[in-house]
Amino acid sequence: MPPNPALGAMSFSIPPDLVAYLQEIDHFIDTKIAPLQASDDNNRFFDHRREHARTDWDHHGLPRDDWEELLAQARRLADEAGFYRFCLPEEFGGRNGGNLWMAAIRMHLAKKGLGLFNDLQNEHSIVGNFPDILMVKEFGTQEQKREFIQGRLDEKISFAFGLTEPNHGSDATHMFTHAAQTTRNGTNGWVINGGKMWISGMHRATHCLVFARTHGKAGDAIGITAFFVPKGTPGFIIESYEWTFNMPTDHATLTFTDVFVPETAVLGTIDHGLAIAQTFVHENRLRQAASSLGAAEYCIEESIKYARRRKPFGKELSANQGIQFPVVELATQAEMLKLLILKTATEMDGMTQKEIEQDLGDKVSMCNYWGNRLCTQAADRAMQIHGGIGYSRHKSFEHIYRHHRRYRITEGSEEIQMRKIAAYLFRYVGPRKAELSRL
Repeated sequence: MPPNPALGAMSFSIPPDLVAYLQEIDHFIDTKIAPLQASDDNNRFFDHRREHARTDWDHHGLPRDDWEELLAQARRLADEAGFYRFCLPEEFGGRNGGNLWMAAIRMHLAKKGLGLFNDLQNEHSIVGNFPDILMVKEFGTQEQKREFIQGRLDEKISFAFGLTEPNHGSDATHMFTHAAQTTRNGTNGWVINGGKMWISGMHRATHCLVFARTHGKAGDAIGITAFFVPKGTPGFIIESYEWTFNMPTDHATLTFTDVFVPETAVLGTIDHGLAIAQTFVHENRLRQAASSLGAAEYCIEESIKYARRRKPFGKELSANQGIQFPVVELATQAEMLKLLILKTATEMDGMTQKEIEQDLGDKVSMCNYWGNRLCTQAADRAMQIHGGIGYSRHKSFEHIYRHHRRYRITEGSEEIQMRKIAAYLFRYVGPRKAELSRL
């Protein structure tokens, strides 16, 4: 692949205008978000009470209404200030924020630790990520764009992503949910039968984007179609919300029994829905990696500070090589990962989706699987260095560990990421496939 002009003279520093933007974000947090968090005992959602304060234990373990309303207040403030829609196109009120800027922002916010400005347990941030909007922009009809994009921005309509099933996760092409064409009461459409699991955000969503097999056999990439199914449609049942390692939960198990939707419910092209499921996957994986790296850096920095303050047996804890060396390893890995994330993000900004998949898919997967693993290792080490207080909920390490441990499974498990990297390394895919195939 030829050198990317966007890399310029291979400068490893963040552009000055990006540094200035991060300072703007910090000022907004200090003047608007921090006071909101400090008011009305809202700190209960972030201190040692956080899991209990956020969770409605008697209502399926779902997020409490007052917790979600606080998050909504923060998002509205961020939207008014012009930060929330940063990554969206200008036509939707955004600033066309690219991958480099979004990666740097995500690192920066996560490195600050736990707070109302950025709490990714439910993907909340004052700088939003909008894969759903970009998905509809890319594949939706004009009517769907009016309904689901503007409705989403107005907080009136939203949809959950219905791909994973009870018996099928990473092997999505083997899904058992299926749809057949039919006519009901004079309306042409589809009848859907099957089920989905781990469908995040279903308690607030107005629709579920359900992926179902409409043609072909299990394992075929072609023959899967995406349907917008309104919640409350006869036969659409929320069976349960699954309690998880990090509560509250919003992960629903759904069943569909003879659920009818009209032809207008189809998103994109019939039988080609898998491309929709894969839309924006590289951007999401890189941003997830950036968040994990930022959280890891937070854990490392807190460990360093504590080890200097703590003086067991009359000397600083940090004087012991048993403390130093594990932190050295984590800090070294964090520095190397940061360079790979920023380099990969910069290259992505100069490439099409097809080019990213062909030439950079392995680098994105490297960032993702190692960033998520590094974060859990850094949180675990921070607990160990802090001792009893580190294990308690009076520190945020356990929360960081529990949340980012999830990332090693979602958005493509780390095994899926490693499998993809291996395919590039051994040239089963990628730009050098033909070269090694001759061997």
